[in-house]
Amino acid sequence: MHFKKPKVTILVSILLLLIVIAVAAKFLFGPKQPLQKEENQTIQKEESQVIEEITTDKSSYGPNEPIHFTTTLSDKHVQGILKITYYHLNNVVAQRELNMTKNKVQWTWQAPGKDFKGYLVRVQFESKTKKDEQTIAVDVSSDWSKFPRYGFLSKFHEMSNEDMASTISQLNRYHINGLQFYDWHYKHEQPMKLENDRPAMAWEDIANRPTSYQTIKTYIDLAHQRNMKTMAYNLLYGAFEEAEKDGVKKEWRLFKDQQKNDYDYHPLPDEWKSDVFLLNSAHPEWQTYLINQQKHVYNALPFDGWHVDQLGPRGNVYDYDGNLLALDESFQPFMEHVKKEIPDKRLVMNAVNQYGQKQLGKSPVDFLYTEVWEQYKYYHDLKRIIDENNAYSQGKYNTVLAAYMNYEFSNNPGEFNTPGILLANSVIFASGGSHLELGEHMLSKEYFPHENLKMNSDLQNKLLHYYDFLVAYENLLRDNLQEVPVTIHSPDWFHFSSQPEQGKIWSFAKQRENKKIIHFINFFDATTLEWRDTNATQAEPQQREKLTVQLEDNQMIKKIWTASPDKQSGMPISLDFKQENNKVTFTLPSLKYWDMVVIEYDQ
Repeated sequence: MHFKKPKVTILVSILLLLIVIAVAAKFLFGPKQPLQKEENQTIQKEESQVIEEITTDKSSYGPNEPIHFTTTLSDKHVQGILKITYYHLNNVVAQRELNMTKNKVQWTWQAPGKDFKGYLVRVQFESKTKKDEQTIAVDVSSDWSKFPRYGFLSKFHEMSNEDMASTISQLNRYHINGLQFYDWHYKHEQPMKLENDRPAMAWEDIANRPTSYQTIKTYIDLAHQRNMKTMAYNLLYGAFEEAEKDGVKKEWRLFKDQQKNDYDYHPLPDEWKSDVFLLNSAHPEWQTYLINQQKHVYNALPFDGWHVDQLGPRGNVYDYDGNLLALDESFQPFMEHVKKEIPDKRLVMNAVNQYGQKQLGKSPVDFLYTEVWEQYKYYHDLKRIIDENNAYSQGKYNTVLAAYMNYEFSNNPGEFNTPGILLANSVIFASGGSHLELGEHMLSKEYFPHENLKMNSDLQNKLLHYYDFLVAYENLLRDNLQEVPVTIHSPDWFHFSSQPEQGKIWSFAKQRENKKIIHFINFFDATTLEWRDTNATQAEPQQREKLTVQLEDNQMIKKIWTASPDKQSGMPISLDFKQENNKVTFTLPSLKYWDMVVIEYDQ
């Protein structure tokens, strides 16, 4: 578009031209104060990161056990005071101060005497010129099965002790208290390779990957030093094609037809050693055979237990005599048989898409474990599985979900989509479960060694807050809570929903003693309601500020507070509230992914 120039004198034109040139020169070549200010702000922000990291020596502790902390500061800031505050929920339980004269300081806190409690530890640094603070969580639990946080290992070739120690140290910082050793074994029907009745020093797994006995043993020892349980993976009913050479009988096999012409098997890549052929898990002789093989494992390696796998529904399958079988009905008797024969070892069994979970809820396992597939593809399905498991076990067992993120996106190298990971974990953690996702890498496929996607530093740091939150508030997230109805409104522009909906905030409530815990999960900006975020397209939610919440409640309220893994490092924040005419009104300071609000009633 062109503009017509008005007539002016030559002198005025020259003056105007000089002014324009002067302004342009100042803009192009002069000092840029706004940019300089932003640079200074960035530098100041970086310099304010005085505390580089806080670590603990174990993933969990028994009551009254000493807890060893280490805090590392940046080299530039060593003179100052370190103030340490220990919280249980929103209550301060202890405090202390330390003088900092070097950039690393260690101290010990004796765990309180009550079992199965979570704590948040706030570490504040202050000098004449700098302030900083960070938090870390502590789990005081004598048994991992109460609050399981399950991780994995999947590579067992020869490697240095330093590399293995680094992996275990990273998992310890996320408070992982149990590890599934995936595909460590020699064969399904002969998991421990023996030579002259002694453990072999090396073998190849089913995918022909090199496996070192010493690597497995060292990993177990390193995990035990961190108070992590170690679980040896193997199928309940798997064998190689030529398993008869190892003493497996044809009479134990499963068939797809009553005439015994077609074996039931799980196909694997051609370059692998064998497909997996299925056996009758109800057959007492097969049970005895496999349990004896597991005893060989425990004689050779100090595993804490057996992670038992299955392959889900197989359609119509028949035993050697032509009888139609319901495989899931064998799971509970098998687990009971294993526990009777090896009572001092732990058991966990995978219920693929909930197959057999009802039976496992009555079995002697440490917790319930579900590998989640397409039948349960939406966010509300994750909560539904956890609720089902609570019902199946009558509240006895907590839940771990094997839920593989960014599944299709991980067919090629790249990075995990942070919003997808955090939104899925918000739903799982708020619902009372935990997520099998962390090992030498983050999981994206059911074949655990698959490692196309990496976690960037932003995701790693945010996940630290999520796992700290899971531990610090475990008594409000997964400690025998009961779901209760809740009616929530807002005079503001946003809307609540009782199920995940795009453009709304999902809210639900649970009760424990005199506390009502309300979860707010932000789906306002969600681009999909499928938790897997399979193509890594889930959008990052905008942070919403000052959300007014109205709650119908006729009980007398003593206090309301909130906490979130997304702000103030998970610290509890007291909220002002107004209660009148059976209505309670308070304001959420902000909402990113997930906020937890706790209402405490008069006793």
